[in-house]
Amino acid sequence: MDFGNPWALFSSLLIGLIGMAFFMHGKKAGNFKTLGAGVVFCVYPYFVTGLLALWGIFALGVAGLFWWLRQD
Repeated sequence: MDFGNPWALFSSLLIGLIGMAFFMHGKKAGNFKTLGAGVVFCVYPYFVTGLLALWGIFALGVAGLFWWLRQD
């Protein structure tokens, strides 16, 4: 995690909070796909340092989750 860039820190916090919301919703609804996506969104910002990569992975993850949930 890049602590020198305040936008990267803020983005990591925001994505982690969104991941926590996905996790809580998945747990409440019993949906393991949303629960797993929430865990991934909470954890991956620790390993990605670039701001563009951080938001790109998040966008692909949300789009992939939406597509995966629509398949059922």
